[in-house]
Amino acid sequence: MPPPTEPPRLDPLAAFLSFLVPGLGQVMQGRIGKGVLFFVCLYGLFFYGQYLSQWRNVWLADCRNLPDVTVPVANTQLGGTLKDLSYRKGFVAQFFIGSAAWPAVIQYLHTEPLPTPPQGDPDSNDQWKPTPHRWFGTYMQAPSESFINKLQTSGDKLWDLGWVFTVIAGILNILVIYDAFSGPVLRDEPPLPSDDTEKGGVA
Repeated sequence: MPPPTEPPRLDPLAAFLSFLVPGLGQVMQGRIGKGVLFFVCLYGLFFYGQYLSQWRNVWLADCRNLPDVTVPVANTQLGGTLKDLSYRKGFVAQFFIGSAAWPAVIQYLHTEPLPTPPQGDPDSNDQWKPTPHRWFGTYMQAPSESFINKLQTSGDKLWDLGWVFTVIAGILNILVIYDAFSGPVLRDEPPLPSDDTEKGGVA
């Protein structure tokens, strides 16, 4: 009997490369067509979603000045980055698109906290303008709440649709990362005939 086929080995490096750039891990594994397909489809979905939202739907803000967030089950208050993510849950999915979302992380570490609007005056932050980053400017920088409210109410539903596209792109890349981590599928090939079998001799 032929020896059993060795199971595919896990490939953490390819998974990390596909996290950086969708499909890059598959290209490293020699699955070039599949990797290019992932790259074009996911980046196309992600950047088209940003385009629909005027490039203002991928960001993470420092929310220390906003009301506290309490986890009902544990009855504990979230702080730091966990609190910021609780106000921007969609960014958790957007983050998995990889390096394309890193400007938002850099902006998050660079900008000051969002100001707390006075009670009963939601538009008081219209004059608040964060300092542009030296490399990225205002790209993926957290806007004020009043700006987001006006963007959502003064236009159509393209802002929400674009946001959904960016979130879906990040979620799909999780599957791409898993595909790269699992490695290419190995098929059980039938054993090649030996020399004695080819001769067809009978003892």
